[in-house]
Amino acid sequence: MKKYKLRLTESQHSQLKGHLLPGDGCEAVAIALCGRRRDAKNHCLIVHKIVPIPYEECKERTPDRVTWSTQRLVPLLEEAERKDLAVLKIHSHPGGYDRFSGVDDASDSDLFNSISAWTDSEYPHCSAIMLPGGKMFGRVILPTGEFRALDSALVVGDDIRFWPHESIGRATSQFERNAQLFGAGTMHILQSLAVAVIGCSGTGSPVVEQLARLGVGRLILVDPDKVEVKNLNRILNATREDAVLGRPKVKVLAKAIANMGLGTEVEYVAENLLTKGAVELVATADIVIGCMDGVEGRHVLNRLAAYYSMPYIDIGVKLVADGVGGIDEACAAVHYMRPDGATLLDRKVYNMEQVRAEGLRRTDPKAYREQVKAGYIHGIDEDRPAVISINMQMASCAVNELLSRLHPYRLDSNSESAIIRHSFMQAQEYREKEGLSSGMFSKFIGRGDSDPLLNLPELS
Repeated sequence: MKKYKLRLTESQHSQLKGHLLPGDGCEAVAIALCGRRRDAKNHCLIVHKIVPIPYEECKERTPDRVTWSTQRLVPLLEEAERKDLAVLKIHSHPGGYDRFSGVDDASDSDLFNSISAWTDSEYPHCSAIMLPGGKMFGRVILPTGEFRALDSALVVGDDIRFWPHESIGRATSQFERNAQLFGAGTMHILQSLAVAVIGCSGTGSPVVEQLARLGVGRLILVDPDKVEVKNLNRILNATREDAVLGRPKVKVLAKAIANMGLGTEVEYVAENLLTKGAVELVATADIVIGCMDGVEGRHVLNRLAAYYSMPYIDIGVKLVADGVGGIDEACAAVHYMRPDGATLLDRKVYNMEQVRAEGLRRTDPKAYREQVKAGYIHGIDEDRPAVISINMQMASCAVNELLSRLHPYRLDSNSESAIIRHSFMQAQEYREKEGLSSGMFSKFIGRGDSDPLLNLPELS
């Protein structure tokens, strides 16, 4: 059965909470326009624009009812029709009633019948409720008028707040020891999550291994490469037979996960991330983890995380050696990025010259070699050192970072750990706060599907 998801950023959630729960004990209402990720199995609604309905425009506001003027809907419906956005109505239940009331049912039927007629979309709109404390739940309204419960609501900030529908199966006995530490609630969240892992080699394969054994419900794997003898020393579950037969890395990992028998669903794409199919599949995940050496894919993931309001965790490892045993540099970093926060470009992990060079190498190798030879661009190191012990340590760091966001357990706030750096030569770990954001993707937050996808012509 198709799943329906709602996503928004922490700043959007805070804006809604401030309006919907002003402290007077009465219901309030707001309207939002949402981008979409249209998929045969998953339909994601991503908050793009919020319009609070002023209290003075409400005809009635009591602890269990709100009626309001729909005059502010007209320009929003015109925009929704033009861009095929979803309309979200969200109101509060300040008394904590954790389901839709009969009054809500009647109101939604009338409202969304009119909205569907105006927008004439083949896709659903949404109604949601916010409870005291900020928890959200909701339902989509199909063009037929049928109500279908949201499978999850996700709020992305320094913490990741994720509310799966109660019907999704809870942790079983095989995850009992995980539950002893994190509790049944967090295990329920993990079993309801979909995580995309981009890059399935030295850091990606141990990330995938850990996520599957933690009980993550669905994994999406993206990597265009096949197993080779030279990388058998660092790809978990890969064999010499896989290398000899040239099996895709994603297929090898998918088979290993199936053999675990823990119930994790796997989808994979044996393609570069910069393909339409790969981007569309990754966008159905709740969280994305990047395990790539290059910078072009990282830049696209940052963009994707903004369009689809996803938390993005990036792993980078830098090893510099002389090839005969001398080590000049051994360091690594895990970056946690919010859709509306500082990007990897803001954090100076790479620059646009490197992105352009890598893109040229992918699309026109001959021109790339000529420009390197002529000195117009710097060449890209294609065969850097890799050591499984360092890769696995950073993979664990990234997975623990994910857990700390879902189940905050640090003594200080997660805002203190936007970047975790490791210097293996100094045997030190450093943490950095969130830096300033250039806002380069801010206007795209929650935009969802577009034409061309991510506003990138090559994904048209």
